[in-house]
Amino acid sequence: MLITPLGDMALQIELGETIDEPTHRRVQTAWRALAAAPLPGVTEIVPAYTTVTVFYDPQLAVEAGAPENNLLDWLTVQVRDRLKNPPKSEKVKSRTVEIPVCYDAEFAPDLGLVAKQAKLSPEEVIKRHGKPEYLVYLVGFAPGFPYLGGLPKELETPRHAKPRMVVPPGSVGIGGAQTGIYPFATPGGWNLIGRTPLRLFRPEEDPPVLLRAGDRVKFRAIGRDEFAKLEAAS
Repeated sequence: MLITPLGDMALQIELGETIDEPTHRRVQTAWRALAAAPLPGVTEIVPAYTTVTVFYDPQLAVEAGAPENNLLDWLTVQVRDRLKNPPKSEKVKSRTVEIPVCYDAEFAPDLGLVAKQAKLSPEEVIKRHGKPEYLVYLVGFAPGFPYLGGLPKELETPRHAKPRMVVPPGSVGIGGAQTGIYPFATPGGWNLIGRTPLRLFRPEEDPPVLLRAGDRVKFRAIGRDEFAKLEAAS
């Protein structure tokens, strides 16, 4: 575990060098330990692929008893102690969430490109994309956007050099070695191969996102008629 300053209002905790499940588990464990009872002055705790970033307000930390002339070292010690002796926190069970996806041409402008890159037919791309059970490594970029690991290597496709100005909500894309789902209309450079009728960002609910880090995702191919029915019901 390596802790380094990130500017003058954050610490970054590095818990691995590769994007894999063991590192993901360490990140989630550290994040939950720090979030269970935030340290004095800490304003936000953000997990990523291999790191957890702890943002803090220096004034609030000093008011809580941190030494003004040695705030960084003090906070580093507090973080290390917390991670060695974490407070009890509620265990979050991993869920497996089925995501229906329509891969029709109307929703998949880049399916042919991905197929050409992989030297496969579009039908085989769809089959292979739906085979794995993906891990949600993190949710970010836009509220509710899941970064999913587990994409078959042959389907890896570089992002577009020039992103689209608007990607429709629910679009399922491939960006490099990852697949993901756009929760609402936003610019984006991933290769679009399908669309789900489910809403991933639900601001009226608690929690407001369908998927959380640590969840598993299984894609299920659906036709246009089922897409329309599910879209009307969501």
